[in-house]
Amino acid sequence: MELILKKTIDTLGEEGDLVKVKPGYGRNYLIPRGKAVLATKTNLAILEQEMNTIASRKEKDRHAAEELSKKIAGVTVVIEQRVGEEDKLYGSVTSTDIADKLASLGVVIDKRKIVLDEPIKTLGITMVPCKTGYQMTTEIKVEIVPLVSAE
Repeated sequence: MELILKKTIDTLGEEGDLVKVKPGYGRNYLIPRGKAVLATKTNLAILEQEMNTIASRKEKDRHAAEELSKKIAGVTVVIEQRVGEEDKLYGSVTSTDIADKLASLGVVIDKRKIVLDEPIKTLGITMVPCKTGYQMTTEIKVEIVPLVSAE
């Protein structure tokens, strides 16, 4: 089944690409969710007319991703966590914690864009990859320090 993508899908292609997929995937997932349309003559003609718009939107997205990459490249996120004996964390640091801390520093990023294979459970510095968009990835320096209680 040939489809025209209306939205960029990481595993499939970018907006405006002509892709071949299995019929069930196209019919049951991509088309009903508005992510693609059938590659008919009419839709191909519409695509040709919209190519300039799509190209300018891609360029704008790429520029925004580069700006975000530059913005977070030099940022060190310091997160305080309670620790027990032998400096073991009572909990763990997740992508939500990192996103919240970045937001308090003025950098708004979706927690799903922060790529943590598993939550951070140790003190110290960890480099965490972050998808900034348009197939770009930047690493954020996350430092976990013990929470100092005011007793």
